[in-house]
Amino acid sequence: MWLFVLFLTIPLIEIALFVQVGGLIGLWPTLAIVVLTAILGTSLMRNQGALAMGQIRSSFNELRDPTEPLAHGAMILLAGALLLTPGFFTDSFGFLLLIPAFRALAYRWVGARVQVQTFTTGPAPRPGNASRDVIDGEYEEVRKDNPPINGSSGWTQH
Repeated sequence: MWLFVLFLTIPLIEIALFVQVGGLIGLWPTLAIVVLTAILGTSLMRNQGALAMGQIRSSFNELRDPTEPLAHGAMILLAGALLLTPGFFTDSFGFLLLIPAFRALAYRWVGARVQVQTFTTGPAPRPGNASRDVIDGEYEEVRKDNPPINGSSGWTQH
């Protein structure tokens, strides 16, 4: 239900802001602001995204927990989507998400409300092969009285 309310109210807020700003400064300046915020937001998102990727790489290289850099990267991606969406309301949240201090605050706020149930590392077990001690292969018994067809394999007894 809250998602429906969100999808209903955000466009209404955007339309109201377009009408208000357009009434104050005119149509063309309003459209220019929307285009300029999209261009500026894309540029800022590219720079912030490159910094976030560097932090993710360094956390993997130093074997640290990559959760926070990954969350920052996801918030930067969301900021880019909000900045490319035409509107003043979404642009304001997009620009807020490009500020590292605001992202850190949002990460702490969400982190206080999320509880991790399980955490595992390593490859997932394959279905049908529960034991890791089983090695599947083919063999052919080689004896002195039954030499290999292709010649000596180097593994025969002499």
